[in-house]
Amino acid sequence: MRETTLCIHPSPGEDAWVPAEVGTRTSIPTGSPSEALVRRTRLPNDRRTPAAARALVRSVLEETGLAGLLNEALLLTTELSTNAVVHANTELEIEVAADTSGLTVTVTDFAPGPVEQLAVGPRNEIADIGEVAERGRGLLLVDHFASRWGTVHEGDGKGVWFRLDQRGDGLAGSSVRVPAQSEAPSLGALTGLLRSGSDRHTDEGLGDLAADLLSRLARLTGAAGGVVRLDRGDGMGRQLLARYGRAPRDNADIIRVPLTTHRPYSGDLELDAAPVGYAQALATMVAERFSLHLENDRLRRADVRRQTWITFLAEASELLAQSLDVNLTMALIPQLVVPRLGQWCAVHTTDTWGRLQLAAATHAEEAALPQLHASLAEAGPESILARLEEASRLGTQVMFGAPLEGYAVPLVARGTRLGTLAVGRHPKHRHDADEVAVLEDVGRRAALAIDNARIHDERRSVARTLQASLLPPALPHVEGIGFAAEYVPTGSEVGGDFYDVIPFGEQQWLVVVGDVSGKGVQAATVTGLVRDVIRILVDDGKTLSEILWRVNRTLVQRGGGRYCTLAMASVTRKSGDQLTVCLHLAGHDRAVLVRADGKTGFVGEGGTALGLLETITSPDVAVTLGPGDSLIFYTDGVTERRRGRELFGSNRLRDAAAPLAGYPADVMAARLRSTTINFSVEEPRDDIAILVLRNDA
Repeated sequence: MRETTLCIHPSPGEDAWVPAEVGTRTSIPTGSPSEALVRRTRLPNDRRTPAAARALVRSVLEETGLAGLLNEALLLTTELSTNAVVHANTELEIEVAADTSGLTVTVTDFAPGPVEQLAVGPRNEIADIGEVAERGRGLLLVDHFASRWGTVHEGDGKGVWFRLDQRGDGLAGSSVRVPAQSEAPSLGALTGLLRSGSDRHTDEGLGDLAADLLSRLARLTGAAGGVVRLDRGDGMGRQLLARYGRAPRDNADIIRVPLTTHRPYSGDLELDAAPVGYAQALATMVAERFSLHLENDRLRRADVRRQTWITFLAEASELLAQSLDVNLTMALIPQLVVPRLGQWCAVHTTDTWGRLQLAAATHAEEAALPQLHASLAEAGPESILARLEEASRLGTQVMFGAPLEGYAVPLVARGTRLGTLAVGRHPKHRHDADEVAVLEDVGRRAALAIDNARIHDERRSVARTLQASLLPPALPHVEGIGFAAEYVPTGSEVGGDFYDVIPFGEQQWLVVVGDVSGKGVQAATVTGLVRDVIRILVDDGKTLSEILWRVNRTLVQRGGGRYCTLAMASVTRKSGDQLTVCLHLAGHDRAVLVRADGKTGFVGEGGTALGLLETITSPDVAVTLGPGDSLIFYTDGVTERRRGRELFGSNRLRDAAAPLAGYPADVMAARLRSTTINFSVEEPRDDIAILVLRNDA
């Protein structure tokens, strides 16, 4: 036997309904038992449970032909099943009984507690229905629409049942309880209020939804107007989101309900109506419903904001990674930060003594940049510079106040303090937690980019120093003979290209242009080895053939698998104005001969590269240079200069050298270097070496 509490609507003229004493045994009316259709099921504690309960009620109504009770039955079933899921947090059992005279629905949950907890209904002794508890507001609807209702207790569970009687006009309920000071809302109006705007989740739809709910609420309560205000925490303050009719007056009775949202959102709903009857409860219901949409909007905006920050960090990392120049990297950092993260930005780096030096700064307003530089240069215990030194010394984030309010984060990479990154806040917007976190992330990425650029700069400096040690500091100045060279290194690694001009007896000079395979320290070691061996053999008076043979044997024994191509020519001044050149090519490109009249050609016969085989061949070719004639030596960095799939090539070099006949050797070398570099917009992939020998007689 179930224990029930029965609630019956009062007859006209009675003040209020009175529940039967808890514990009495009263049967729940279901019509004629013989004609009743009864269905019972147990549903899980799930957000989809209210929908399943509605589906069960709908199927029973369709089978029994009680379609006129559909709206009220679905509304009350939704309220009771949602209450069981949200408040009881247990499974629920629903029993639907229908006959020709009406419908009875019982919703039972299995939460512990006495039946008196459910028996406290929305009594009408208090005019302000807003005093009713949240669970009581659900029972308000049951009490309003049901013909009869009550509570049940079955030992392991408790619940609420309601009865809807079928009337001739198709409406349920024998009489409707009317509040003392306001008219109760109609079923259609209340259903429309609950279902309004369920699919509006965009920025534009949020204001429309607020206006729609506000207008419906005002019509239900008879309010002269109302407003919804919202502060999204974006520094713009509380803004008017929607308005209906006239704005609530300060000296009049109004209903003000705060919107229950999470930070940074805040707001309220104001209604120009007295807080009596159903008005307060309906306003609270609308505010809670709209708060759910605001929470969805907050979460959606937060997700979009996080995705935006992730994209920003990815783009910033890509831009910082593309720069390997220290000064360019430090100048790029403020441009990335302003105006996205602040009004101004300054990057300070530490010198050898640990003192901060301004490296780069920018301001959203260009006219304010001089004042920013002046403020950053001020000294003193309360200055921005002192706060920045604190951030650098402690390695922590610091905040500084007016006039340049903002944050500073240390720049630390690989355990080394590099400086600070300072960002000033926007005039109307303070940095929130997400922006501070992004700023710290930018600081880490910027510090790593600066450190990478410094390492690359140091490697490049070392490479330049080492490369310079492999080249002669200056070529000899000889009366009547012009020697000139141009060298273009690439990247931060030492190349294997080299050249040299060595005195070779009386009125003789040895011209050497070579290219060792590979790059880096090993290639530089082999280059230095070849250059030093050649100089020693020249001092010993060895012939060109013997020099090539000994260099080849040295590379085979000590070259570490690397080889070298070499162009070697002895230059001898003969009687008169002529120069005799004996040219040997060991796997190297042929030299370009430029006559004084502009005619050009290639000279030399190919030989074996040094360091590959035990024995080599290198035929010698004799060339006579008359006055104004030139001989151009070069490495494969010239001929293999690329423009897409096109190579510069030796023929293009020969054609470029023809108009230079008659120019001094240094001019010819410089022009050929420019022509080679300008052939492509890409950085050279290989070192470029050009040496020009000219008869200036």
